[in-house]
Amino acid sequence: MTAPERLSVAIVGASGYAGGEFLRLALAHPQLNVTQVTSERNAGSPVHFVHPNLRGVSNLKFRKMADLEAADVIVLALPHNSAAKKIADFEALGRTIIDLSADFRIKDPELYAKYYGEAHPAPDKLAEWVYGNPELHREDLVGATRIACAGCFATSVILALYPLLKLGVVMGKDIIATGLVGSSAAGASATDASHHPEREGSLRVYKPVGHRHTAEAMQELPGRFPLHLTAISTPRVRGILTTAHVWVPDGYSERDVWSAFREVYGDEPFIRIVKVNKGIHRYPDPKLLDGTNFCDIGFEMDNETGRVVVMSAIDNLVKGTAGHAIQSLNIAQGWDERAGLSFAGLHPA
Repeated sequence: MTAPERLSVAIVGASGYAGGEFLRLALAHPQLNVTQVTSERNAGSPVHFVHPNLRGVSNLKFRKMADLEAADVIVLALPHNSAAKKIADFEALGRTIIDLSADFRIKDPELYAKYYGEAHPAPDKLAEWVYGNPELHREDLVGATRIACAGCFATSVILALYPLLKLGVVMGKDIIATGLVGSSAAGASATDASHHPEREGSLRVYKPVGHRHTAEAMQELPGRFPLHLTAISTPRVRGILTTAHVWVPDGYSERDVWSAFREVYGDEPFIRIVKVNKGIHRYPDPKLLDGTNFCDIGFEMDNETGRVVVMSAIDNLVKGTAGHAIQSLNIAQGWDERAGLSFAGLHPA
């Protein structure tokens, strides 16, 4: 019996962190064949020139976007507000398009303009795209040819809160969530804030209010509770640890919180509930998730006040970007959604 033919994949913007991570995962995927990678600055150079971890793994060389040819799957790893401006060109080259940027995540053009500071370049296209969060949109992703991958901070917030809000476990109070974010979430381009002497050893609040990913979380979470996000940069390269504060009504117990997570996430292959009573690994820790597609979720409840602190940890480049893109593509194509995502992480690391 012959093996099914693999889908050809072109990654536009493959020299960035998100595009490079999709490339790493796709090279090991049994159903994908990466045939093209683009980078304007690195055209002509082998991929290991930018991604040294791929030395000996791939012989691909970067090409310019203008030289892009047709492929079964086009992956867009471009800066925000770039893909949407050229979407017709990409649609002419591939049947399935995956966007790793924020261009097609927000369904409401006014909400997009509010959080991204400009009008959406292609508002008539927004309805065609499925939000690439497999845990919430698995049925919508089946057969999808336009996948808008979720933001990393948004993913950590949404997955932490979704079961409790969906099942009505929490009260209608303001929800406050804080994310400790690794430097790779800011992308590969250097800035004053990412300069090593400024970032190393620093815990800097860089977005106390108005974080762009608030729009996604508001769109995706049930109940429409007031939501307040704060982001803090950390010296880690990868990872996000989010803590969110919610309140449960009188009479609710830790058992009710457990039940909500088990009911919604009981069969999810990449969600793990982490809550043990002893040892040093009692709660989620992004260090243990580097390179993996897992989201670890834990919680602790204050029985006197009814406050529940929900914690979630992800690798922002995998479960927060390229990993859930691969997972979404697997679902869209009818493959095992775990394909290409089996890495279990390292310990110690």
